[in-house]
Amino acid sequence: MHSPFQFQLPLPPEDVHGRDELLAALTEQVTDRRITALLGPRRFGKTSVLRRLADDLTEISTVWLDVYGVQSLADIATRLDEALVRAPAAFRTEANHVAARVQVTLGVVRAEFARPRRSQPDPSARLGQLLEVFLDAAARRPALLVIDEFSDIGRVRGAAETLRTAFQHRASDFGLVVAGSHVSAMRQMFAGREQPFYGQAELLEIGPLDAVTVAAIVADGFAATGRDPGNVASRVHHVALGHPQRTMLLADAAWTHAADGPADEQWGSALAEVRARLDGSMRTVHDTLTVSERRVLRLLAHDEPLFGTVSDQLGLTSGAAQSAVKQLVDHGHVTTGTPRTVTDPLLADWFRLTLPL
Repeated sequence: MHSPFQFQLPLPPEDVHGRDELLAALTEQVTDRRITALLGPRRFGKTSVLRRLADDLTEISTVWLDVYGVQSLADIATRLDEALVRAPAAFRTEANHVAARVQVTLGVVRAEFARPRRSQPDPSARLGQLLEVFLDAAARRPALLVIDEFSDIGRVRGAAETLRTAFQHRASDFGLVVAGSHVSAMRQMFAGREQPFYGQAELLEIGPLDAVTVAAIVADGFAATGRDPGNVASRVHHVALGHPQRTMLLADAAWTHAADGPADEQWGSALAEVRARLDGSMRTVHDTLTVSERRVLRLLAHDEPLFGTVSDQLGLTSGAAQSAVKQLVDHGHVTTGTPRTVTDPLLADWFRLTLPL
């Protein structure tokens, strides 16, 4: 019997729960042709929500452009080419017609940039042609462009300017949702006056799942497989705090151990297994941090203030704390809101167990 709790991959559209308000807002934005930025930490369900959005918008073709880790205009052109090839059939047909007109063959751009440099196309020109392919096809068939990990665009010189130039006069022809896990960087891209996309998007944030949604997810999963959850949902929510991926991870462990007895009675074993499974990766995270970042996470995990008696005992100065918080926020380890919290509740749990105060 397979576990009903998927925690390693994005959820199938039909399994996305508790996101009705966010989906309604996204649907309104897309149908009104307004640029939208969806912000949220990694593994918070942005991809799952956007796949559900694409599934709901049955009259619109969704083109999915993932720019995670891009380092050059050639990388972006390659990803856009692959996105057009993967587009729904009707949109792909339109795109191929436009591509023939602008003398581009879809599906071969990666091979073009694998040639010796003197034989490669100009990256800026090729990207411009592919953007024209998308825009002209979108003018003929309703389309939504999703750009995932959009903040990585900012690392490529001229990329944001190229996209804005291509989109600015044709934004009413298609829906555009950009998503990103580096929340502070995403905010800066749309709030910084010096940025090409300044003031160009409405920002929406994806938050944690509430207790009612977690209870429904756990109850449905257990019921579908003939197992009794008891009140284990409240235990899952108490530890995961609504973090979507961590919720599913803990629910999966609870479900697995429920084969040996009631879920409530097996919860201790389930939680211990998850902690043991994650210990190595948590230690790796810890080891990649600076001393000041470790101290900040330790304080936040224990719900202690960053300035005061305990921080003094740890040797954390106010200047070091402020600098560490900025870096931790930039890398997604700490939330952007007030009060600051550790983004991953299981990382906070690891700090509390491993480094008590």
